[in-house]
Amino acid sequence: MDTDTQHTERDRSFGPAEGPEEGSRFSRIRDRISLAMSWRRAVSLGAALTVALLLFSNFVVQPFLIPSGSMEPTLRVGDRVLVNKLAYRFGTVPQRGDVVVFDGTGSFVRESSGGDPLTGLLRGAGASLGLAEPAETDFVKRVVGVGGDRVVCCDRRGRLQVNGRSVDERYLYPGDEPSSVAFDIVVPQGTLWMMGDHRGNSRDSRELLGQPGGGMVPVDMVIGRVDWLGWPPGRLGSVPGTGAFEGVGVPGGAHG
Repeated sequence: MDTDTQHTERDRSFGPAEGPEEGSRFSRIRDRISLAMSWRRAVSLGAALTVALLLFSNFVVQPFLIPSGSMEPTLRVGDRVLVNKLAYRFGTVPQRGDVVVFDGTGSFVRESSGGDPLTGLLRGAGASLGLAEPAETDFVKRVVGVGGDRVVCCDRRGRLQVNGRSVDERYLYPGDEPSSVAFDIVVPQGTLWMMGDHRGNSRDSRELLGQPGGGMVPVDMVIGRVDWLGWPPGRLGSVPGTGAFEGVGVPGGAHG
């Protein structure tokens, strides 16, 4: 009897008998592991991108969905604008004619007791990415008066006056008058007088005359300046500026 042959056969009987079926099984396991790792990488990358977008939105530029027609024709319902959050970060303050987004808590709306924190968080994240309507406390309006300004409605031709100078507001919605409500106010320092471009369809500072705060918005509640239109594609570009307030004197100059 061939002893070497017996040892060889015995060795093979204890070794791994790896045929086509076993190899296929190992291949499937390897593919599953690779697929799981690919999904993990994709999820991690998606999470990192979302966090980066939220940080960028919170501190630099935030998309903002226009929910109403109060700023027509400058901004339309469904527009997505880009709000420049750095516009007033380095000593610059809102100017007459700027279109801004602000938190109206305490001025345009009362302080709220809050709701479901999780719902608020999810909605806030969606609004920060321009995917959901903004919070009910966020508004977009045009700055008409800054601290110290005297704003009057209206002169004999029906135009607003700021510090004694009549303002030709060509950005108004066609057919709208500057205001159907007469007023004569002086804007306190550190606050702003806000009005929508569609005066016939805008809840703005005029509506709050006679109430606490008088419709004035604190400067530090301004979130940022609306500088660009990001959607729809046919309206991409910068938000048109205005020369309506050129020549208006410094606050208090009209009655010093």
